[in-house]
Amino acid sequence: MNKTKKSLFPEFNPVSKQEWIEKVNVDLKGADFDKTLVWKNLSDISIQPFYNTEDSITQLQNTGENSQSLVNYRLISACCNESNNKLALKAIEEGMNGLIFNICENCKPAELLKDINLNEITVAFNLEKNAVAFATDFFAFVNNSGVAVENLKGYFNTSLISNYVTTGAFEANAFATVAQLVKLAANYPNFKAITISGTEYLDSGANQAQEVAYTLNSLVYAIEQLSQNGLEVQTIFNNLNFNLAIGLEYFVEIGKFRAFNNLLAEIAAKFGVAEFSNTVTAKTCIWTKSVTDAETNLLRCTTEAMSAILGNVDGILIDAYDKEFKDASDFSSRIAGNITTILREESYFGKVANPVDGSYYIEEVSTKLAEKALELFKSIEANGGFYTAFENETIQQQIAEIRLQKLKLISQRRMPLVGINKYPNLMEKVPATILSEGAVENSKVLTPRRASLEIEALRRKTEELVDATKVRPVVQLASFGNLNMRKARAAFAYDFIGVSGFTVLQEQSFESAEKAATESAKSDAHVVVICSSDQDYDESALDFVKAFRAITTKKVLILAGAPKNMDELTEAGLDGVVNMRTDVLTTLSSIQEKVQKTLKS
Repeated sequence: MNKTKKSLFPEFNPVSKQEWIEKVNVDLKGADFDKTLVWKNLSDISIQPFYNTEDSITQLQNTGENSQSLVNYRLISACCNESNNKLALKAIEEGMNGLIFNICENCKPAELLKDINLNEITVAFNLEKNAVAFATDFFAFVNNSGVAVENLKGYFNTSLISNYVTTGAFEANAFATVAQLVKLAANYPNFKAITISGTEYLDSGANQAQEVAYTLNSLVYAIEQLSQNGLEVQTIFNNLNFNLAIGLEYFVEIGKFRAFNNLLAEIAAKFGVAEFSNTVTAKTCIWTKSVTDAETNLLRCTTEAMSAILGNVDGILIDAYDKEFKDASDFSSRIAGNITTILREESYFGKVANPVDGSYYIEEVSTKLAEKALELFKSIEANGGFYTAFENETIQQQIAEIRLQKLKLISQRRMPLVGINKYPNLMEKVPATILSEGAVENSKVLTPRRASLEIEALRRKTEELVDATKVRPVVQLASFGNLNMRKARAAFAYDFIGVSGFTVLQEQSFESAEKAATESAKSDAHVVVICSSDQDYDESALDFVKAFRAITTKKVLILAGAPKNMDELTEAGLDGVVNMRTDVLTTLSSIQEKVQKTLKS
């Protein structure tokens, strides 16, 4: 076999990166390369549009290993009643190899885990009260069940950090309780007794660098407290399970998990720990989910699961797509579990060792995220550490800044969310009761929430109006003039205004602006949108508005585009415009308010 390295297509001369950039600049026709093609993530990292062999690549160390025995978790949410065991057995029958139980008082492990093979099934427990008593009973049950000590896998979660960041207070003896759990689990090296959660950061609107940094800051604080309760640092690291959320930025999320593992190893080294065994459990985040067009949550969960697996997590919990507005059904729970099963078994995600290693793009993202997170981590530590930073609201304020940036991008539709601010399902009828009334802010704590709450509140107002008046507002797209532009603007307006929950009719074309104005003014529509080209607007928009207002003053009149003579049009009776720069919340709220007055009168 000839092992001589041969280049492909030797008849073509090699092209340098600078030559590519020069060619791109020609095609951009004067537009700024960085502003046009370089993507800037909200973690303040810049992603280049292409890479080649001229780019130096810093490959992170200790980024984790792609799990060959990935745990596919299902949450058994009912609290220790007799149906819990049946739900757990059903989950196993449906292919789940991991179970998470919510544990309340007086829960008996023998009944809960009956007929479950703990040599094969990973079990985790969210402990609310009497954690030590449950753990004692659990390990007594395990000892009597003949489970091999190395086969028992899973973790305890006492919400050590979660409760603090969402309520502002630690429970009495929280760290002492965890220390006791660690001692009870001492004989089981693969069962983790300490869970540090970072999901609340991403679910409250944080960026990836913040989630990584604050999770590690909270780890340092937990180490300090647990050390005071008699635990060795090595023991603490060997008992760690981390719960991290998964966002929608696919490649950045892959880099986030790799950066987290890298920084965790660095912090362990600072504590004098060279080798340790921890687990990372990833959970689909609340922030990205929707209650409108809820089936799109399945697509979000799929890309989130993919990025977590490629980022080298040990287990995944995928929420059911309808979890945000009702108890998960058997169907939605089964579908959620199938996502990881398909990725692991049919897409071979769990059978290829570290498939992203060496990728220029992902290595670059991982390195930059690690740098940003480490910088933030050091800043928090230099100013008193995690507890001080949370008590003086530094962490909350930093997250709030990023959250407001995200919400602004969502409202401007520059951060598209399918079924929420773009491509709404106009056939869907959503009850007002499942839609949010809006976000409730508390600067002292973190409040996990959906990104869509403000838009949901807008939609809720429409549904309440429909319930009160028995009329769903109707939008007419009145077009004339240039065929291509009127079609494009009608499609844009259809998508833009559809977010409100109004009935948006298909575009209706007219032979002239005068005809369009007259017919639309006499129609049954509550909102009329003028759709045409800039040239047609220059020639006819003002006449359209005057003719329209001569017939009716009650209807809302909107124009799709950005006309030059906006002041004249407004004075003549135009209510507003919709275009690429229009804020969806401000504009639709204004339209909604005017329609509401008309219908109620």
